[in-house]
Amino acid sequence: MAGTIFLACLDIGTTKISTMVAEARHDSLEIIAVSTVASQGVRKGVIVDIDSTLGAIKESVRRASEISGVEIKDVYVGISDSYIKTMRSTGAVVLSNGVVTVRDINDCLENAQTIYVPLDKEILHVIPLGYNVDGETEIYNPHGMKGTCFEANVEIVTAATNSIHNLLKCCEMAGLNVAELVYTPIVSSMSVLREDELELGVFLIDIGGGTSDVAFFKNNRFYGATVLDIAGNQFTNDLAVGLGVSSAEAEKIKKAYGMPAFPEDYEDESILIGVSGRGEKKVAKSFITKIIIDRSEELIGIISDEMRKLAGVETGHLRVVITGGVSQMKGFEAHVQSLLNIPVRIGVPEGRDVIDKVQNPVFSTLMGLLYYAHKNTYEMSSADSLTGDTRGMKRWFRGLMGKLFRLN
Repeated sequence: MAGTIFLACLDIGTTKISTMVAEARHDSLEIIAVSTVASQGVRKGVIVDIDSTLGAIKESVRRASEISGVEIKDVYVGISDSYIKTMRSTGAVVLSNGVVTVRDINDCLENAQTIYVPLDKEILHVIPLGYNVDGETEIYNPHGMKGTCFEANVEIVTAATNSIHNLLKCCEMAGLNVAELVYTPIVSSMSVLREDELELGVFLIDIGGGTSDVAFFKNNRFYGATVLDIAGNQFTNDLAVGLGVSSAEAEKIKKAYGMPAFPEDYEDESILIGVSGRGEKKVAKSFITKIIIDRSEELIGIISDEMRKLAGVETGHLRVVITGGVSQMKGFEAHVQSLLNIPVRIGVPEGRDVIDKVQNPVFSTLMGLLYYAHKNTYEMSSADSLTGDTRGMKRWFRGLMGKLFRLN
């Protein structure tokens, strides 16, 4: 593939819907438009009101199209809700010619999908973890190897059929064609995780408004994820109830005060907050901090349990990268590190193609979708032309993430 094309990505979240457009070449990306509108009709990552969601998607896309001067038709879209599950599986074939071919790899990956999937779920991705040839394990590039028995170990990602249908329907009604639907922790990792983290072992914790994603990566491979339906909105709701204020006022307070490095600094301080219909009232900053810390400790406790399940070993030698809107809350990074007792950093989109506007944790998924779209467009195209097996290689690369995590 040569010349310049335009790529568009859409992040449909609980609190915001964002669109990004970039001018792409084989070796570069130039972001030319980013638009964000308030999300309506989405609760905890699930579309609950198609009309409201459709309106927000249309507005976000319209703004991005107006800024870029590009008519947006094809989009890469992220998906994440608590109905998404990951599981391990294995597929195997006998090597009829005694050498691993592209067809053998495709057949092996197809066989790995022959597992029980509930009627209300669909397989979203099949991600290779490694291959075995005649008992030789942890092979990452099996093509051309000699042997008799060939196996593929994979991570399968399933999503609720209704979630997929409603998301695709909203995009279709907005006049958009979904080029690919991608599990958001996978693409977020591409924008915020560094090579040494992916190699040594890292948890990516993406805490948005409605959901929190906990994903585990090691040896440059994706080893599963969990989606929790407790996230930023719970902090806001706790403050709204505890302080007797509106959700909008609670959100402002959350962003303004958060968790100071030394909570005792707030002990004797008070602030005036707006109370709906009753003017203002005085509240101790320490009371605000306690509400936020209590919810944070609950959330990080749940996340810690999921980390142990995903890693299967003690997590003390691993690292944590937190991203998403909640990661911006004052004092949150230090608080998480004190609770987990392992290195923690805030993940923001990185790379030479990142512009100032998107160097923010709230754009981790959107920027990751762009990186994914770029790789999927150019690297898959090159692979097709080299192998001559267009149908097979597209099935292998599109949605399987093998190329992205250096397994091929």
